[in-house]
Amino acid sequence: MQVPFDLLNKYNVPVPRYTSYPTVPVWKEDIDVQQWKHIFQKQFNQCNEADGISLYLHLPFCESLCTYCGCNKKITNNHSVEEEYMQVLLKEWNLYLQLMDTKPVLRELHIGGGTPTFFSPKNLEKLLSAIFETAIIHPQHEFSFEGHPNNTTKEHLQTFYDLGFRRVSYGVQDNDPEVQRIINRIQPFENIQRATADARAIGYQSVNFDLIYGLPKQTLETMKKTIMQSISLQPDRVAFYSYAHVPWTSRGQRLFDENDLPSTELKMKLYQLGKTLFTENDYSDIGMDHFALQTDDLFKAREEGWLHRNFMGYTTQHTGILLGLGVSSISDAGIAFAQNHKTIHDYYAAINKGELSVTKGYFLNEEDAAFRKYILDISCLGKTKFLQQHLSLIHRFSFPELEKLKEDGFVEFDDEGLTVTKLGLNFIRNICKAFDLHLLRNEVKNEKPQFSKAI
Repeated sequence: MQVPFDLLNKYNVPVPRYTSYPTVPVWKEDIDVQQWKHIFQKQFNQCNEADGISLYLHLPFCESLCTYCGCNKKITNNHSVEEEYMQVLLKEWNLYLQLMDTKPVLRELHIGGGTPTFFSPKNLEKLLSAIFETAIIHPQHEFSFEGHPNNTTKEHLQTFYDLGFRRVSYGVQDNDPEVQRIINRIQPFENIQRATADARAIGYQSVNFDLIYGLPKQTLETMKKTIMQSISLQPDRVAFYSYAHVPWTSRGQRLFDENDLPSTELKMKLYQLGKTLFTENDYSDIGMDHFALQTDDLFKAREEGWLHRNFMGYTTQHTGILLGLGVSSISDAGIAFAQNHKTIHDYYAAINKGELSVTKGYFLNEEDAAFRKYILDISCLGKTKFLQQHLSLIHRFSFPELEKLKEDGFVEFDDEGLTVTKLGLNFIRNICKAFDLHLLRNEVKNEKPQFSKAI
C-alpha cells in the first residue's frame, strides 16, 4: 500500500517512539533507590519462576565516532578498558543478585552498545560465563547481540553461538560510500556479506539488519541500491529506522552540515521507497519500522498475537522484568523504570561503593500502568480493549485525538476498544500518542525539542 504523501506530511510531527510509557521526559531526575529495590524485588519474585527475566548489557565502547549515532558511547582505541568495565558490570550484577531470593531464570538476553564486538571474544566469554554461572538458562531462551560488520569475526560469532546466542543484529545503516564518509562509518558491502555468511554457516537462526533513512547525502537511487543489496542477503528481519536528528542531545550530530540532510519531501519518499521494496520482496510490515520474513518468529508472533515490545525493540518474549546492566542502561520492572548514570565515571563510582547506579526513573501509578498497556497493545497487536473504569479519561483525552485519526482512515473505535486499519499501521506512533495522557495534559514541557519526527 502506497501511503498518500499528504498524510505523511500531515503526521510528520515530533512524537515519541514509545519504547516506554510514560516517556523519558516525564521521568524524575533522582528516584528513591530504596523504593526501586523494593519494587524490583517484589516484581522479580512474581515473575522469575513463571516466565524468567530479560537482561540487557550495555557495552559502550567504540573505536570511532559514527556522527549519526544517538546512543550512549565512549570512543577509544584502548582495549585495556574492557577488563575494568567487565569487573564493574559483574559487581552490579551481584548487587542485583542480592535482591533475588532465587536464582534468576534468563529468558531473554541482548547485548548492545556502543559496539559489543569491540570486546574480544575471550573477554565476552569470560563476562557471560560469570553471569550464566549464577543463573538458570530458560529452555526457550532468546539471546542476541549487536555486531559491527567491520569487526565481527568468526571467533566472535562462534563464541556467542557456543554460549547459546542464535540471533545477531548488524548495523548496516547505508552502503553508499559518500553517505558512509559523511557519517564516518566506512563499511564495505563485502564486510556485510562476510559477516552474514559467517553467521549463517555457524548456525544462527535469525540475522537482522538495521538500516536508516534520512541520513545526509542519501538519494532515492542510493537508498534503493542499499535496500536491494540488503535484500539480496535475505536478512530474516530488517529495522528500517528514521534518522532522528537530535543534535541537542547527541553532540556528534553537530559535526556534519545540516544542509546535507534530505528535505522533508525526500525523506518521506525514502520511507515510501523502503516500505515498497521490502513488502514487494516478501517482507511483512511488523510495525514501528520493522519488517520480517514469514519464516521468522517475529512475524509468527505478530500474526498469532503474542508480540511484545520493550527497550530492546520488538521481541517474542514476555517477561515481567527487564534488567539493564552497564552505563546508561534502563531497567523495566513493569510498574517502574530506572536508568543508570550516563557517564562511566559516575557509573563506576556508584557500583564501586557497593551501591546501585540508578538515578533517573519513574514509578507508575494505576493510570500509567493501564494506559501503558493500551499503547503496548496498539504497537504490538494493532488493537486494544478499553477497561470501563478508564472510559471517562479516554473520552476526555483520547477520543478527540482518535476522531481526527479516524477521519484519515487510521483507526476504528468505540467504547469497547480500538482497531488500527491497514493504513493506520504506518502511523502507529501517532496513534499511540492518543493515549499519552502526560503529553495530552501538557506535562511534557516544550522549552526545548524532546522527540524526533514520526517520519
